[in-house]
Amino acid sequence: MNKIIGIMFAFFMVSCAVQNPFETKAVQGKWEIVSLNGEKINNTQPVYLDFGENNMLSGNTGCNQVTGKYTVTLDKVITFSQLGSTRMACEPKQMALETQVLEMLDKVNNFNITGDKISLSIGLNAPIAELRRMSDNEIVNKYWKLTELDGKKVTMSENQEKEQYFILKSDHTITGFAGCNTFNGKYTLKEGMRISFDENMAMTMKACQDVDFNEAEFLQVFLKADNYTIHDDKLSLNIGKRTPLAKFEAVYF
Repeated sequence: MNKIIGIMFAFFMVSCAVQNPFETKAVQGKWEIVSLNGEKINNTQPVYLDFGENNMLSGNTGCNQVTGKYTVTLDKVITFSQLGSTRMACEPKQMALETQVLEMLDKVNNFNITGDKISLSIGLNAPIAELRRMSDNEIVNKYWKLTELDGKKVTMSENQEKEQYFILKSDHTITGFAGCNTFNGKYTLKEGMRISFDENMAMTMKACQDVDFNEAEFLQVFLKADNYTIHDDKLSLNIGKRTPLAKFEAVYF
């Protein structure tokens, strides 16, 4: 009798370790990590995990690219293994974020999916990470550097901190840099390459006297634009069928 019970227990343990194809299919795709350890992630480039076929994992940890494997078994159990990453040096803030992401992948053991969101946890504890399914639209989750404004080429001022850019995120928010100040707000994409931005765009209020660039003119682009065109890595924001309000180029880090 004890032998039979032992065999049944062993069978049960093996069956629990068998991958769940339905859950594996559910997690496949790109997921942006939007919060980690209870804090919202604020990073220039999306921090994401890409759950591919054949249990292959890839993604970006905030600084470097990560690769490895993942396994999904019964009862929403998930494990990550054979993790490796590139060795590029980044800003201290990005490196600290990367460390947190890698530690999270080493610790979590279960997940839960609700709509377009997935949470990763340890046991029955509160989620360590919250992820959102990434948009597959070709202009979303890209770093768009401003190259032309109102028909004129844009160059950086000598004392300018960085180039003007914007990023559309999967949660329908926009973040960017206008030359001196950062800005953020919301956007909506519609069929026919139509786009609109919330007029209540928030912006920091730094004074940069040596930066020779009209930030207000740049922000007006987002208030006026109602459509976009894209070819390869070149993007234009337009109003009607007129000359583009501004042109941008995708930058990959």
